Amino acid sequence: MKNLQVLYNSLEYYLTGLAYIAAAILVGLIVKLLLFRLLNLYNRTDNPYLVKLLTKHLSKPFSLFLPLLCVSILLPSLSYSPGTLQGLKRLTEILDIIVFAWILIKFTDVGRDLVRQKYAIEKEDNIRERRLITQLQFMRKLMVVIIIFLATALILLSFEPVQKLGTGLLTSAGVAGVVIGFAAQTSIANLLAGLQLAFTQPIRLDDVLVVENEFGRVEEITLTYVVLRIWDNRRLILPLNYFIQKPFQNWTRTGSDILATVYLYTDYTLPIEPLRKEFDRILALTQLWDKRVSVLQVTDSKERTMELRALMSAHSSGVAWDLRCYVREHLIDFIQKNYPESLPKTRSVFVGDHLSPLAELS
Repeated sequence: MKNLQVLYNSLEYYLTGLAYIAAAILVGLIVKLLLFRLLNLYNRTDNPYLVKLLTKHLSKPFSLFLPLLCVSILLPSLSYSPGTLQGLKRLTEILDIIVFAWILIKFTDVGRDLVRQKYAIEKEDNIRERRLITQLQFMRKLMVVIIIFLATALILLSFEPVQKLGTGLLTSAGVAGVVIGFAAQTSIANLLAGLQLAFTQPIRLDDVLVVENEFGRVEEITLTYVVLRIWDNRRLILPLNYFIQKPFQNWTRTGSDILATVYLYTDYTLPIEPLRKEFDRILALTQLWDKRVSVLQVTDSKERTMELRALMSAHSSGVAWDLRCYVREHLIDFIQKNYPESLPKTRSVFVGDHLSPLAELS
């Protein structure tokens, strides 16, 4: 009977403590619910973008942070044994560190969305915006890695055996650093290349590149690689240090406007001036041309054909591609209808009834 009484008292002792902890968690959830309900009401009336982002990104982490905060405040007043109380404190400290790191990461999301809203990348002339967002994206990812690293270090250092181990590790840190450096030299090289790309910016988000004979736009820049979206929606993945070590073409390095070229190869009998007038007429009929540059010239005279180059301007690389196709199609159509005899042809020269040994193919 006495043993049952002791067991009952012990059970009541722990259940009372658990009830207090549950009450503290409930209070934290109620505070979070009221806080974010007020923010949502404020959003409906005024809808400031910052408050909207805070509500969106911080709702989930605060659902854990506020209850843990209430439990941390309550723990010193519980009448548990020192060992149990110490274990609960250690657990709440670890959870507090994890949730606080989560909140810091979410704050980086808030900052990213604020910058993206202020500096819209969707407009035509977006060089300044792409430069800033490229730097912001790389620095945010680096900050997330640092936050996770520090949070992990704080959790490990909260354990006494790890603290004692740290003193011994300091003496071998130099050797360990050398070993890790050799083992992770590719990753470190990519990280350093990422820092260089973020601030010198040979490439930026949404830049138009020609890499490995592939034409595409920079879709994503991570801490270790770049994702290039090819014109047919394939993705080309390249390490960051590729753009430091190898040549590539950047069509939007200093501006989004670009010159488009079309090459035609015709017979020498084609009159140039009518074709030049037709070229000007074709450009005047399309909105793809931005009215800055319009030139048609004979750029080479080969053994069998002459080379014509049509040069025109467009306000972006995508439009320049469409403009090239449009002009090429209409110029070929004009030559076919008006000067079909001036298309490239094969000639044979006959002397009497025999093919001349000087016969020439063109």
